[in-house]
Amino acid sequence: MCSRMIERYTLPEMGKVWTDETRLSLWLKIEIAACEGWAELGAVPPEAVAKIREKAAFSWERVREIEKETQHDVLAFLTNVAEYVGDEAKYIHLGLTSSDVLDTALALQLLAAADLLLKKLDQLIEVLGRRALAHKDTLMMGRTHGIHAEPLTFGLKLALWYDEIKRQKERLLFAREQIRYGKISGAVGTFANVEPQVEEYVCAKLGLHPEPVSTQIIQRDRHAHYVMTLAGIAGSLDKMATEIRNLQRTDVHEVEEPFGKGQKGSSAMPHKKNPILSERICGMARVLRANAQTALENMALWHERDISHSSAERIILPDSTIGLDYMLQKMIQLIEGLQVFPEQMRANIEKVFGLIFSQKVMLALVGKGISRETAYAWVQRNALEAWETKEDFQALAGRDSDIRGQLNLEEIAALFDYGDHVKHVDYIFRRVGLL
Repeated sequence: MCSRMIERYTLPEMGKVWTDETRLSLWLKIEIAACEGWAELGAVPPEAVAKIREKAAFSWERVREIEKETQHDVLAFLTNVAEYVGDEAKYIHLGLTSSDVLDTALALQLLAAADLLLKKLDQLIEVLGRRALAHKDTLMMGRTHGIHAEPLTFGLKLALWYDEIKRQKERLLFAREQIRYGKISGAVGTFANVEPQVEEYVCAKLGLHPEPVSTQIIQRDRHAHYVMTLAGIAGSLDKMATEIRNLQRTDVHEVEEPFGKGQKGSSAMPHKKNPILSERICGMARVLRANAQTALENMALWHERDISHSSAERIILPDSTIGLDYMLQKMIQLIEGLQVFPEQMRANIEKVFGLIFSQKVMLALVGKGISRETAYAWVQRNALEAWETKEDFQALAGRDSDIRGQLNLEEIAALFDYGDHVKHVDYIFRRVGLL
């Protein structure tokens, strides 16, 4: 297949960002831009640049054929391009080293990948915000250590995720800027055989910043930060998916993943509806975290460079961007189609005999002048009895002589109000920008 450098290069879908065709197309774009930069300095005849623009092309099959002999991908590429261009090919790659082309092209690929991920993040933010508003007042049990704590709303849980994903978007925007650097500075970054103006021209044309100082490569702290950012986003998705898995457990069953017509949950048990999307997201997050470790290890190279980072990057960069793109798509579908069961949420709240109001009773006693330690002891003995006897906590508190010495029955009853727990929900929603 023959490909020519085309000025109207557009962002492909995530998989296409990492194809060999895309990578070599970017190499060709960079090489032609470098020729144009040299022409600006008078080192390459304008008519030669015109012919290079007209004739430059490559065949991926031919590049692979040549690489079998050269064992060098860039040299194989340049040899193939020269077969199309002819004599003017002597001006291509003038003063450059392979990493000038490789790292600059890689920056463009990572930018394209970031742009696609940012679009998915926007979609996830939108659906989280919309569903948070829909369930702003849907009362559910808050849990700490897996144990019933105090009520909140399902909308608050979604609003928390909404706010976190907005932060992750900001981090990706920053990582995108950190990776938006190109390098055309020669074998060890000294511009010994290429003028700095060529680098400035190429980077300006490609929408990149020139790397202020480089060796033969752009330093890998940039790439490590980028991959760690992707792993961080995956971590947020992992957290969300883990919560959905827990809430879908049979003994909780407050939400449920979308389950399509004809879908099967188990080869053995026809009744099963498993949280497979959430589990898939959790599993893939582990891969992205492992890739971040590899990206960190790629930072330490010998002297001005070796290529121990290169083979690892050919795996971790496509895998992390494609993997996160997939995870985001699945999470968007999951949140959009998530079934919510408010009645079950309310039933779960009421499983613990009113114990979730223990703090309210304790604070009311403190308000009457009782020390916190004493109030805690009075409330705890009744709470533990409620656990053991399954008797209503409000009734027990109302019969406790110490508590009744400070609070009458009307005052006690007023403390057992779900609405008091969620009275500031609108305030929180305003703070995160949903109201």
